[in-house]
Amino acid sequence: MAAAVAYEIRSAVPSADSVLVDYLAGLIDDANQEEDVLQVTRMILESPAEDDLPALDRLIERLATIVDAKHQASLADGPRNKKLDKILDMSKTGAMSSTIQFTEGVDLESINKSKATRVDVKKLEKQEAKLRAKIEKRARKDLYEGSKLLDTQRKQQQSYEEMFMKVNPIDATTAKGKSKDIHLPSIDINFGSNRILAGASLTLAHGRRYGLIGRNGVGKSTFLRAIAMRDVPIPAHISILFVEQEIIGDDTTALDSVLKADVWRDHFLREERELNARLAELEDEGTEKRIEDAKEEAAARLVEIHMKLADMESETAPARAAGLLAGLGFSEEDQGRPTRSFSGGWRMRLALARALFVKPSLLLLDEPTNHIDLNALAWLEDYLQTWQNTLLVVSHDRAFLDAVATDIIHQHSSRLDYYKGNFTQFYATKTERDLNLRKEYDTQMQYRAHLQAFIDRWRYNANRAAQAQSKIKILEKLPDLEPPEAEETEKFKFPEAEKISPPLLQLSEVTFGYTPDKIILKHVNIDVGLESRIAIVGSNGAGKSTAIKLLIGDLNATAGNVVRNGRLRIGYFAQHHVDALNAAMTPVGFLASKFPGKSEQEYRSHLGAFGITGLTGLQLIGTLSGGQKSRVAFAALSLQNPHVLLLDEPTNHLDIQGLDALMNALASWNGGVIIISHDERFITTVSNQLWVCGDGTLAKFRGDVQAYKSLIVSNIKTKP
Repeated sequence: MAAAVAYEIRSAVPSADSVLVDYLAGLIDDANQEEDVLQVTRMILESPAEDDLPALDRLIERLATIVDAKHQASLADGPRNKKLDKILDMSKTGAMSSTIQFTEGVDLESINKSKATRVDVKKLEKQEAKLRAKIEKRARKDLYEGSKLLDTQRKQQQSYEEMFMKVNPIDATTAKGKSKDIHLPSIDINFGSNRILAGASLTLAHGRRYGLIGRNGVGKSTFLRAIAMRDVPIPAHISILFVEQEIIGDDTTALDSVLKADVWRDHFLREERELNARLAELEDEGTEKRIEDAKEEAAARLVEIHMKLADMESETAPARAAGLLAGLGFSEEDQGRPTRSFSGGWRMRLALARALFVKPSLLLLDEPTNHIDLNALAWLEDYLQTWQNTLLVVSHDRAFLDAVATDIIHQHSSRLDYYKGNFTQFYATKTERDLNLRKEYDTQMQYRAHLQAFIDRWRYNANRAAQAQSKIKILEKLPDLEPPEAEETEKFKFPEAEKISPPLLQLSEVTFGYTPDKIILKHVNIDVGLESRIAIVGSNGAGKSTAIKLLIGDLNATAGNVVRNGRLRIGYFAQHHVDALNAAMTPVGFLASKFPGKSEQEYRSHLGAFGITGLTGLQLIGTLSGGQKSRVAFAALSLQNPHVLLLDEPTNHLDIQGLDALMNALASWNGGVIIISHDERFITTVSNQLWVCGDGTLAKFRGDVQAYKSLIVSNIKTKP
C-alpha cells in the first residue's frame, strides 16, 4: 500500500520532496481509519501544491479510498489488536519522534524500517516546524473568526436599547457630584490570540478631547470596543456611547430616530404616559384607601420621573435634535423621511447625530470623518470644540485632530503614550523625543564600544589589569537601553505619464440632468491638463461625483461639449473602490486577471510599491483591512499608466503613513490630478486649485480650503 500511496502523491504533487513523500506514504500505510492522517497530509502538501490546489483535493479523495479499502480488508481478516506481553513505559522511550503530537501516536521509526536510512532528519524537522507553524496559524485564525462570530451574535441578540441600558445603567444619568475622570493603571486587552494592550495605563480626564492614533491593524477599534462594552473597569456612573457603524434603517423618521437614541429619556416618557393613564383610571374607580394609596404611589413616581426628565432637559430635546441634524446636512424635509430611505453614508451621519444628542460622559468615535463631506466636517469640528464631556476619537485626518484634539494618545507596541496638545504639537514633541533617544542610545553604544576595546586590549596585561577590571565594573553598571523604534514610512509610486498634446480633457458649457426638470449641473467649464492639480469640494449630493463621471464618460452631457483626447488614459478611484475588487481573489491574482502577462514576482513587487508587502499579496482581498484594500486599488490604477488621475475620497481608511505616501507620490507625479476630498491637509498639499460644487454649478473658489471652511461655519452660525 505504501508504494501505491507514494505513487499517487508523486503524480499529483511532483514538486514534493522525496523524503516527504516517503514519510507520508509510511504515515498513511500505518494509520487506522479513525486517525485523521489525511487532514495532516493535506496540511503538509499545501505548500508544495499551492499552484494546483484542486489536484491536491483530488489526491486526498483517492487516498481516502485507499485507506478505506485497507480498513475493509483488515475487518475481513479479523481484529489486529493484541494485548502487550508487558507494560511499555513511554517515559523511557527516547526514540519517539516529536511528530507524535501532531499525528496521534505515529512512531517514525516503526514506519518503513527498511527505508530508515533514506530519511533526512533535518529535512523532516523542517517539515515538522512548518506544520507546527501552520497549525498555530490556523488556530489563531479560528480564534479570530470565533471572536467575530461571537461579536456578531451579541449584536444580533441585543438591540440598541438593550445594549444601551445594559452598558449605561440608570446611575449614569444621575451622576451629579461624582468624578468623571478615568484612571486605570494597568489594563490588558486581547483580540483572539493577539495582544492589543499589555499593562497599559488608561487615563482620560473629564472634559478633554483625546485623539487616538496608530498604524492600521494595531487594534485601535478593538480598544474602543472594549471600553464601550465595559470589558475594562470603567466606573458605572460614567455613561458611554460608541459610534462604530451605521444605524439599521426602518420606518422611524430621522428626527424620531435621534430622539429615541436617548434610551432613558424615551423610557421615562413612556413610563410618564403609562402613569398618567393609570392615574386617570384610578380617578374613576372611587375613593377607597387602596385606590388612594395607589394614586399616591403613582403620583410620587410621576414626580421622580419629572425630575429626571428635567435633569435631561427633555423639553428642549426636539429642538436640539433638529439642530444637530441640520448641522450634519439634513434638511427639514429630510428630517421627516424614514431612516430606511437614506444611503449608508447618511445613516452613518444619523448615528453620529444620535451620539451627539445623547451627550454621554464618554463619547467614542471611530473615523467619523470618513462618512461626511467638507461642509459637515467643518460643522462637526466647530461643534466638538465646545464638547463639554470626554471625547476619544480615532482619526487619521491631521487637520481634524488639530482642530478638535486637546491631547493625543499614541497606541503602539501594546502600550499607550500620552501627549499634550493637538496632532501638530504631538508630532513635534515625538520627533524631538525620538531624536534625543537615538542620540542617547548612540552615545551609550559608542561609550560601551570604547570600554570594551580597552578591556579587550589590557585585560591580560599585568600592569593594566586593575584598570581593565575597573572598566568591566563600569560597563556592568551601565543601564541597558533599548534601541529606539525606527520610524515606519511608506512610499507609493505612479509610473511617469507619457506626454500627449492638449487638449486632454475639457468640459465646455456642459449641462447635465437625469430629467429635464432635475438639472444637477449647468454651464460647467473646466480644462484638465497634465499640469492640473484640482480639488473639488461641496456638500453631499451637490454633484461632485456627477462631474467626475462626466469627465470619465460614464455619463453623457445633456448639453454642451465634452472634449477627450483619443490617446488619453484616465485612472479613476471610486469612492466605493472596494466594489471593484474581487474579495475572493488575492491581490496578486486580481492584478493578474486585470493586467495579464507578468510573473507573480513582478505583481508582488508592484504591490510592494504601494505598501502590500510579504505574504499580504497572497491573502484573500476579503480579509484585508480598508487601508490595505485602498492600496490594492492604487496598485491597479498605476498599471493603467494613466495620464490623469480622478480620485473620489481616496483618503478614507488610509492611515497617516499611507496618506503621507499618497501625497508624496502625487506631488512628484507628472500627470494631471483631480481629487474629491474632505481632508484639509490632503487638499492643501496636493492641489493648487479649489473648485466648489453647489447650487447646480461648478466654479473656481478664490481662496484656500481654510477660507472655504471658515465661510461654511460663518454661514451656519448666521442661520436663524
